[in-house]
Amino acid sequence: MFSADRLPLAEAYAASLADAGVVRGLIGPREAPRLWERHLLNCAVLGEAIPAGSTVCDIGSGAGLPGIVLAIARPDLSLTLVEPLLRRTTYLDEVVAELELTNVEVIRGRADAVHGLRTFDVVTSRAVAPLGRLLEWSMPLVAASGELVAMKGSSLTAEIDDASAVLTGFGCSSPVPVVLGEGIVDPQTYAVRVAWDGPPKVRWDVPSDSARKNSHRRSPGRS
Repeated sequence: MFSADRLPLAEAYAASLADAGVVRGLIGPREAPRLWERHLLNCAVLGEAIPAGSTVCDIGSGAGLPGIVLAIARPDLSLTLVEPLLRRTTYLDEVVAELELTNVEVIRGRADAVHGLRTFDVVTSRAVAPLGRLLEWSMPLVAASGELVAMKGSSLTAEIDDASAVLTGFGCSSPVPVVLGEGIVDPQTYAVRVAWDGPPKVRWDVPSDSARKNSHRRSPGRS
């Protein structure tokens, strides 16, 4: 899942999660022994669903899963990590700087703080919210030719049913469940793809000037 020249970066990130990530409460201590199979590899296979050279937004990035993993595994991607909590964005900034990930931008703020300002080829997330709510946060960020590719669990079918009204209201195409990493990782990774059925049918809630000022933006290498 990681090329020979990128594997040391993945190993350094795993070591950081197991140390600072646990100490700072970004990841549970019970997760440390299974970081690779449950988290890093689980996120890395998401790259199978993302076209080459895409701009990708990871909302609710937390400790960088899947955003940092994708940035390591796929240096051809341009990643924007959106996370509202300061202690998490502080950690993300540190990891980006330490690993010299020049393809990553960190924004402190809620997803709706970016609505009307940016769109992306792919918007992703991991364990952030049920699909209906996730669509409300994510689809305003999806470019007309882009799609939502969200990591999901066993409740996906029920989530799709519950989100039918939101899907119709936004003018989305039918969600497509996908299984990633077959024969590569165990457990496999499950995700859902949602594209526009035509021109986007969603109102952009453009943030006020005060909201923009409160949105904390940092690019790699700046403190």
